[in-house]
Amino acid sequence: MIAIRIFDPAMCCSTGICGPAIDPELVRFAADLDWLKRRGISVERFNLSQQPGAFAEHPAVKAALELKGEASLPIVAVNGDLKSSGVYPSRDALAAWAGLAPSAPGPEEHQAKSASCCRPAKDGSLLSSSNGCCGGTVASAEPKSSGCC
Repeated sequence: MIAIRIFDPAMCCSTGICGPAIDPELVRFAADLDWLKRRGISVERFNLSQQPGAFAEHPAVKAALELKGEASLPIVAVNGDLKSSGVYPSRDALAAWAGLAPSAPGPEEHQAKSASCCRPAKDGSLLSSSNGCCGGTVASAEPKSSGCC
């Protein structure tokens, strides 16, 4: 079985798809990872701020961080071998590494799902659906077309 592991830079939540300013590249990448999962590929993400031990336990990831620091992130490893460093790879690259034929994403795959969006807390801070802090306050968050925050 193919196992893809992503070692993300420090982010407020596991996907980075939260807060008042959502990076469209992270939305695209999350959709691509969901696409892989639906095809039976094992996908796991590690966030530097939440799971630093995973970075230290993987010798190649640890070496990349020692050599280039956080500029080496994100790192993508397939069955333990580093395939990408410093950028989020395309769906075509992910598909090739997984031994799959690439597929064009549907329009629904390029929208942040409400489950990964932030929601206002009683104290005015923004919370992701996983209860992680997204930063900012409800009053300072600008409405987004995705419906987040």
